[in-house]
Amino acid sequence: MDTESIVLKEIMLSESLIDKEQVTEIEEEINRTGKPFADILVAYQFVTKEQLLEIIASYLGTEVLDLNSIEIPKEIVKLLEPAQARMYGALPIGYESDGTLKVTLIAPLNYQVSEDLSFIINKRLKVYVASQNQIFNTIEKYYPTASLSDVLADLEPGVEDVLGNETDENKLSEAANNAPIIKFVDVILYQAVKDQSSDIHFEPFENSFKIRYRVDGVLYEMAPPPKNLATPVISRIKIMSNLNISERRLPQDGRIQVRIAGKVVDLRVSTLPTQFGESVVLRILDKSIVNLDLNSLGIDEIVLEQIRKLIERPNGIFIVTGPTGSGKTTTLYSCLKEINKVTDKILTAEEPVEYDLEGVIQVPINTAINMTFARALRAFLRQDPDIIMLGEIRDLETAQMAVQASLTGHFVFSTLHTKEAADAITRLIDMGVMPYLITSSLVGVIGQRLLRRICKSCKTSYVPKEEELKMLGLTSDDVLDKKFYYGKGCSFCNNTGYKGRKAIVELIRITPEICELINKFSPTITIRRKAIEQGMVTMRNDGIKAVFNGETTMEEVLKYT
Repeated sequence: MDTESIVLKEIMLSESLIDKEQVTEIEEEINRTGKPFADILVAYQFVTKEQLLEIIASYLGTEVLDLNSIEIPKEIVKLLEPAQARMYGALPIGYESDGTLKVTLIAPLNYQVSEDLSFIINKRLKVYVASQNQIFNTIEKYYPTASLSDVLADLEPGVEDVLGNETDENKLSEAANNAPIIKFVDVILYQAVKDQSSDIHFEPFENSFKIRYRVDGVLYEMAPPPKNLATPVISRIKIMSNLNISERRLPQDGRIQVRIAGKVVDLRVSTLPTQFGESVVLRILDKSIVNLDLNSLGIDEIVLEQIRKLIERPNGIFIVTGPTGSGKTTTLYSCLKEINKVTDKILTAEEPVEYDLEGVIQVPINTAINMTFARALRAFLRQDPDIIMLGEIRDLETAQMAVQASLTGHFVFSTLHTKEAADAITRLIDMGVMPYLITSSLVGVIGQRLLRRICKSCKTSYVPKEEELKMLGLTSDDVLDKKFYYGKGCSFCNNTGYKGRKAIVELIRITPEICELINKFSPTITIRRKAIEQGMVTMRNDGIKAVFNGETTMEEVLKYT
């Protein structure tokens, strides 16, 4: 739980508003859904929203304010920069009689936020309480998000002269630290996090500079800025991530930590030299929107039960397959979180470590210093582990060591880049792993894709045409009275018709019959047929079930299966 939730839990317990059994119930719901403690308190009707605000205000020794009835003076608004107000989720209101500044915070119980803010403004603060919606709306009113065109219009005249000089490090730094460039990058990061993007792409071309966001697996292009901003914007990102701004010929990797609306967001930075400059991709690692719980992935209950039985085994190898961006790591993390007990030692080797898992020792892979998956695994076996996770099995050495680890009493999780679950078996054989070693160690393989969910705010039913049904291999007799849905597009989903994603999976359990086929070097199609015969639901059929349940569209299923 975050700091805010921990403090709130202690307040509720000390005031005897909830008991320890109810806390356990709430914590289980937090683990299942990822929702904040406060939201679950209200959802479970332990308190109303209004009562919760009063409880927090009483604890802080202040009062609840109605921001709609308060007019904030301009001189008070000027105490914070717009970026700071949005970053800390803070709103200054006025002064107390002793000169203390009155503020409302989106995270009023997070002392770190108020201490940081007090240091920035150089004033003593008194935190008042207001509803989060009111704070968000009032921040937008007094600190409106600058449009990119407004920011670009503020470019200082002298900046144009340094934009084209790509060799002078001092001039690069000067351009990157220009106030409008800083503001430009801040606006992009804020908008991306606000829209729950997973990645931001900065792409220089011969005559243009493109910036694109990935939301729910799909890239959307923003209005392109001038081409000559590519160098200072990318230099700004490299400065923020402590990369060498004068090195333009080699790829670099770094990390940025930013605070937005009172929460810390990690950004993983990757640069790639191209013909027309450096291409940069920022992977947004926002823990508040990632729910590492098996129940939240949208996997069918029957398949979930089978997965749970497999991962509870004392030894073996469990593999998740799929292309990049199919949610393999999230599924593995969710499995680890499910079986993470104080009685077991868990070690992971990842490239890179994306999210912190409490109680799990996580090791970053770094091929530049020869810290490979195989080398990490070799070291792991001397650390007395019970469970091991390898980010990916890439070569025969790693595969053989994973098999050896499983045969000596360890449970190993890993991923493979293959099209479907059955392909993972033939991929291991192609690497050089003997079939008898696969059958004695592998316990199960998941094939996975992520489909976009239909936006609940603009979900609309329709009757599909016969041709559409044929593309999924369906007939009108298969459909009968089942309803089909699509998203019309609204402000909530940025007119895409989709909001959020769900996993569709296929699970192969390594049964004696499957083992027999593996030992005979049977082709993928034969293994797949036997798995279907034994009850495996294919990704295509799992996708069709999601369509029938009104969770996604036929277009999504056709696109990814």
